[in-house]
Amino acid sequence: MAAPTLDAVLTGLAQDEATGSLRVGKEGTVYYVRGRVSYVECAATPGVEGLLGASGRISANGMRHARQESGSGGDGGALLVDRGVLSRGELEFCVLSATLDAAFFLLTSRTVRTRFREGDAHWLGVHWFFDVPGLLRECARRRARLERAWPSEELDARPVTPLRQIPGTHALLTRLQWELLLAADSTATPVELARRLGRPAYSTLLAVRELAAAGLVMTGETAALPKRTPKSPAPPREPGRAGSGLPQVNGDATDVNLLLRLRDALEAL
Repeated sequence: MAAPTLDAVLTGLAQDEATGSLRVGKEGTVYYVRGRVSYVECAATPGVEGLLGASGRISANGMRHARQESGSGGDGGALLVDRGVLSRGELEFCVLSATLDAAFFLLTSRTVRTRFREGDAHWLGVHWFFDVPGLLRECARRRARLERAWPSEELDARPVTPLRQIPGTHALLTRLQWELLLAADSTATPVELARRLGRPAYSTLLAVRELAAAGLVMTGETAALPKRTPKSPAPPREPGRAGSGLPQVNGDATDVNLLLRLRDALEAL
């Protein structure tokens, strides 16, 4: 008998109105409250702790103390709000962002080894609800958006390498794209850059694919292009000697041949 898919396990717990945590291998955890998802953690993406820590709103030590004080099944999120670390709206937005981010990477996992713990709760408490079908639809919508931006997974796990020269005369960047180009060091992958910058991993991955479509980061296609040989500087003209009189054209061979034929015709007159 074939093992159930992860989608089937998630849907089954929703139908059973389960409350607890579903551990998905070593890759992450899905938290349920009466059949609805309240939070998702993924080892590959920054959680609320990572997002708040990178933004400077709270130190890692402060986050650790809040987690210890909230205890098992507590409401650490409310504790952060009461202490003025962030507002209720900011907390809810962080939970929404971190959950959708983690769900995108975790729910596409091929891991089918799952373990459910009845009654287990996340230390932040419950600050948002997601129904399983809606969460799966959102993951599919995000996947389609990635495909529209750059229809290849080649960049998802590769170090981000900005190109030295941009196509055209200018480039219009979003704030995140600009941050990525500044932070990219040809060693960090999109997910690693997301952790450094305290940004959601999905948003970072989308920005990298958009940069690839704009020709601003190295891809398999640009890596395969032959390197340009730098042109030798033109020799200095001798004093008092005029040039050839022909315009300097950066064109292809057809343009150059046309100019040569035009010169020969003028000299024959």
